Amino acid sequence: MQGSEIVEALVTELKTLIIEHLNLEDVDPEKVDPQAPLFGEGLGLDSVDALELVMLMETTYGAKIESSEVGKKAFATLNSLAQFVQENRKS
Repeated sequence: MQGSEIVEALVTELKTLIIEHLNLEDVDPEKVDPQAPLFGEGLGLDSVDALELVMLMETTYGAKIESSEVGKKAFATLNSLAQFVQENRKS
């Protein structure tokens, strides 16, 4: 797989993982826009969800969010999160 294909596969994986882990029962993974914000208008996540996502990225992918600045960029959209995981995951 090439870089963009890997990121697309990660987006799909992350949709399911986030929806299941955060118990977003009314959210259909197929209808989640990878360009939409994760917080606020998009998925509507909050600060508690952010903490859960930090832990989830570390335990699932070994990708550490080192600062709030990194977190803001990584958690902007599903696409940015997939890119972050791709660049920071531990094998």
